[in-house]
Amino acid sequence: MFDPAMEKLNKEDLQNLQLERLKKMVKYAYDNVPMYKKRMNEASVDPTKIANLEDYASIPFTVKDDLRDHYPYGIRAVPLEQINRLHASSGTTGKPTVVSYTTNDLNTWHRLMARTYAAAGVEKGDIVQNTYGYGLFTGGLGFHYGAEVLGCTVIPTATGNTKRQLMMAKDMGSTVLAATPSYALFLAEAAPKEGYDLKKDFKFRIGMFGAEPWSEEARQRIESAFGIRANDVYGMSELYGPGVAVECVHQNGLHIWGDEFLVEVIDTDTGEVLPEGSHGELVFTMLTREAMPLLRYRSRDLATVNWEECECGRYHPRIMRVKGRSDDMLIIGGVNVFPSQVETVLMKMDGVSDHYQIIVDRDILDKLHIKVEVEESFFRSSEYNPEAFAKALSEELTAVMTVRAKIELMDPGTIPRTEGKAKRVIDLRKQ
Repeated sequence: MFDPAMEKLNKEDLQNLQLERLKKMVKYAYDNVPMYKKRMNEASVDPTKIANLEDYASIPFTVKDDLRDHYPYGIRAVPLEQINRLHASSGTTGKPTVVSYTTNDLNTWHRLMARTYAAAGVEKGDIVQNTYGYGLFTGGLGFHYGAEVLGCTVIPTATGNTKRQLMMAKDMGSTVLAATPSYALFLAEAAPKEGYDLKKDFKFRIGMFGAEPWSEEARQRIESAFGIRANDVYGMSELYGPGVAVECVHQNGLHIWGDEFLVEVIDTDTGEVLPEGSHGELVFTMLTREAMPLLRYRSRDLATVNWEECECGRYHPRIMRVKGRSDDMLIIGGVNVFPSQVETVLMKMDGVSDHYQIIVDRDILDKLHIKVEVEESFFRSSEYNPEAFAKALSEELTAVMTVRAKIELMDPGTIPRTEGKAKRVIDLRKQ
């Protein structure tokens, strides 16, 4: 453990600390953020009388549009001269969401990332090859500084230039790979083409993967290809960045750092807070952030939270793998479908490569249209029968997900690769 005093708190002590910090944060946000003062007044919420989580549930939610509405400097509780850094998410659906940090915020984030690495089994002296993008995206700098705080050597290769990535990984003896899951699969595909044997030529032992949804089947492919343990890391720019939650070495759910984040699970449609163990949308409150406090921030991520003690000895609540995002959900013939579910089915099938795309071409869908790339060795084998293979994939998707699927088989290497986040859904309605 990197921070035993906090990581070893039992459930009762952790929840008492959360309530203590929550009371202070509600008052702090009320006093320093006009938006929160206005909303609490409108909801008749007295910030000095938050005695328990039931009282807290009366505070209105914060959503991503609130951040966009406060562009360019975001929701701030401190003067601009106290801001040490700004990050921003992409602005594909409008203006970017800007997040700000004081010096204390940055130090907190770096410590959380050091915890995140340590919980996954990374140690002082490990060599971390950080392939996340640097710049406005929080991933690169988050993974970078956390590793340095832990005492690791960091190679800031960033995204892209795959030939150099592989060369440096071999020559430098990198032991930890920090990457998106799709880029790890990209590297696994590229390495043999560049003459490398992934298990013999590299010293990777742990992978720190996040920034996009991925399935258990994708994890198994990565672990098998590299001979490593692949750990899931959860975060979002609005909540510092990566480092909100991580799988420990037991890989049984992602520990949310409960001393810094209070999590609720709500019904996406009604906003009702659901009982512990229910499946719903994750809602986060930051408990110590100075620059940009967030109260009841709707993540749109769907999951279950478990408060039981983990084998590692931590009581910090665990996300039992994010199923998907409510705003990524497709409705196919009246059935709710998430891209990660499609990946789960496809990657269980022999002969399917790591690359696929879901095509959305009209507002009302009655069947899935999926481009599936065929694995090269299977493509060249005498067993490959395109018609029969497409039928088998379609039938499997129908059997597992109860939706009809149109399968378009693609030759090896024909689905575009991306050195970063994979583009799994192609929405032609937006073109």
